[in-house]
Amino acid sequence: MKVAETSLPGVLLLTTAVYRDDRGAFLESFNQRRMSEAGLPAQWAQDNFSFSKKNVLRGIHYQTIQPQGKLVWVAHGTVLDVAVDLRRSSPYFGRHVAVELSGTSGNMLWIPIGFGHGFLVLSETAGFAYKVTDYYCAAGEHTLAWNDPEVGIAWPVAAEDILVSEKDGKGARLREAEVFP
Repeated sequence: MKVAETSLPGVLLLTTAVYRDDRGAFLESFNQRRMSEAGLPAQWAQDNFSFSKKNVLRGIHYQTIQPQGKLVWVAHGTVLDVAVDLRRSSPYFGRHVAVELSGTSGNMLWIPIGFGHGFLVLSETAGFAYKVTDYYCAAGEHTLAWNDPEVGIAWPVAAEDILVSEKDGKGARLREAEVFP
């Protein structure tokens, strides 16, 4: 497994080997020893999986109560995955990193506590998997506006073609959002 820093310190791009033959492909999606060597948590609370169609944008989500670190990857399809630094004390506050993840790349993204997370489906469909370090907590859940000009994410799809849930469509702007210290 290769581990690379992104433009946001602490957000890591992990690349696992993908073994292909005429039957298909195999990759190791999780190995505790390798993840520990990369500095990731030793314990996980929950595994999640979502299936979405093209142009669906999920996020930008985070929890201030029971905050979660996330290890994300795509089982099939392609997404643009985004992490936003929401730690007010960070010199990177409000900045984001965007990484394309696909079911064929073997890439994963580690998003530590203190960051918001979202993704946009670029393929016809995508299966998105992620491990989290704490349980879902509705009381601590927040959504940052996916289209906040202050954050300035360059989504590769026209805004009018992006499909968001009602909740995600009501995300708070960065300057009004409840964020991390």
